[in-house]
Amino acid sequence: MVDPEVRVPPIVDLTKPNDARVYDYLLGGAHNFAVDRELAKQAVAAMPIIRQVALANRAFLHRVVRVCVHAGVRQFLDLGSGIPGVGNVHEVAQAIDPRCKVAYVDLDPVVHAHGQLILADTPNTALINADLLDAPAVLGHGAVRGLLDFDEPIAVLALLSLHFVPDDRDPEGALAAYRDAVPVGSLLALSHPTPDPTFEGLDEAVDLFEQEYLAPAIRGYDRFLRFFDGFELLEPGITTLTHWRPDREGAEEVPVHGGLGVKSSR
Repeated sequence: MVDPEVRVPPIVDLTKPNDARVYDYLLGGAHNFAVDRELAKQAVAAMPIIRQVALANRAFLHRVVRVCVHAGVRQFLDLGSGIPGVGNVHEVAQAIDPRCKVAYVDLDPVVHAHGQLILADTPNTALINADLLDAPAVLGHGAVRGLLDFDEPIAVLALLSLHFVPDDRDPEGALAAYRDAVPVGSLLALSHPTPDPTFEGLDEAVDLFEQEYLAPAIRGYDRFLRFFDGFELLEPGITTLTHWRPDREGAEEVPVHGGLGVKSSR
C-alpha cells in the first residue's frame, strides 16, 4: 500500500515496477506499489532464493558499514541506495557514532519522496535525486558537498545497484570518477549478482525483470573485480555475501558476490 503521507510525483508511472521498490518489498518494507509486489512475487516463484538475496545483501551492508566505522571512516556515499528504510546505512553507522554522515543517491522520484519523509528529522543525512552514473552531478551536488568533507576518507557504497547498469553506460567509468574524487584511505564496497548454475530459477527470474524493462546484468568474477580498479581489496577479498566476514553461522548461500576495497597511495 502506498504511504498516504507521500505525494507520488506525477511523472511516476504506477503501472511499471521499479527495482528499488521491489527490493523494499523483498526486505519486508511498506514503500512499494501493487505492480512492484506482483513482480517480486513472480520472481520469488521462479527463484525462491531471491528473497534471501535481498536479506543477505542487507546483512552484508550492516557488516560493511560496521567495518568502515571501526576503521575510522565517518562519511558514506550510498549510490543507488533505494529507499532508506529500516536498517539502512545511517542507522547502522550512527548507532556506533552519531557523528557519522550519510549521503544517499537514487534516481527514482518515488524513492526520493519516501526518503525525504523518512530522513526529515534525521541529522547528518541527505538524499539527492540523481543518476549514480552521473558522477560529476553527484559529486558537485550542493547537498553532498555541504554534508561530506572530501578531504577526509569516504566510504562509497554500491550494493546491488550496478547490475541494473548495462555495459554501454560504462559503470567502470563512473566508479573511476568516484575513486578519483575521494582521498587515500577511502573505501569502496560493492555487491553484484554472479552467474551460478547451481541456483535454479536464475534465468527465469532474469527473464521476468527483462520483460518489465529492468534487465539485470549478471557479471562474472573477473568483470566484477574490474570494478575495484584502484582499490586494494581487504580480507577476505571478493566472496559470496555469506562468506564475507560472517557474524553468524548457517546463513543461506546466495549467487551474489561482494567485497570491500581501500584506496591506497599507489
